[in-house]
Amino acid sequence: MTTTLPILGAALSVKSIPAHADWLLERQRDLEIQDFFRADLLDSDWRSTAKEIKSMLSGHTGRLGIHGPFWGFTIASHDPMIRRAVTKRLLQGLEVAEFLGATQMVIHSPYTTWDYNNIDMLSDNREALIERVRATLSDVIASAEQANCELVIENIEDKNPLDRVGLARALGSSKVRVSLDTGHANYAHHSTGAPPVDYYVDAAGDMLTHVHLQDTDGYADRHWAPGEGNIRWIAVFHALAKLNSNPRLILELRNHDHVKAGAAYLASLDLAQ
Repeated sequence: MTTTLPILGAALSVKSIPAHADWLLERQRDLEIQDFFRADLLDSDWRSTAKEIKSMLSGHTGRLGIHGPFWGFTIASHDPMIRRAVTKRLLQGLEVAEFLGATQMVIHSPYTTWDYNNIDMLSDNREALIERVRATLSDVIASAEQANCELVIENIEDKNPLDRVGLARALGSSKVRVSLDTGHANYAHHSTGAPPVDYYVDAAGDMLTHVHLQDTDGYADRHWAPGEGNIRWIAVFHALAKLNSNPRLILELRNHDHVKAGAAYLASLDLAQ
């Protein structure tokens, strides 16, 4: 078992990249851009923001990704008109990703806590949800394959860690994989009875290619720096060490000024335990 902390990256915005430029470049850390999930930016002059970010990242050779749009919709809507709108939004996100040279885009899982208790009430509900997602993402996946940009499905309310893994596999593309948000998983563990965070890693296995590292108290989606909440980080990194998929490990914090402190806390852990 490895006792060395992997190289960590961060989720940053156009406003916070300059303060972290040296930190990103010193080890060519992975970076996730967090400006382009905003509908108002996607519908305006997003290229100016993207060009500004490109200029800030001169010399950066770490893996680059973006957080795709997600506000106000699910990728499993029953309404065909809404599905068309969601497809459009995600295609806008991919256009940005291709412009930036990003090779990964985060999208949100459609599974809810309500689903956990109700989805199996009717025998065809699970497959019907997958088919609605397929209808929404068909053109998006085709564009992602063409742009060489991986779509990673992040857990939001997911109580069963296997649900979105099965969904990603069912979509049948090498460009659809799984993301884990540690804080979302910890919330689900403490507030809804889901398994602990390391179980989410084990459930995903090598389908896991992206991780949002953030700490919580299990009550709310805090996006605290690691060490400020109650996640069992040593268990999480022991689980990650089993993988061959080399997931991007992205500190996604509410306060970007705490990124370096969060990384330092994780570096202080005794992973030999």
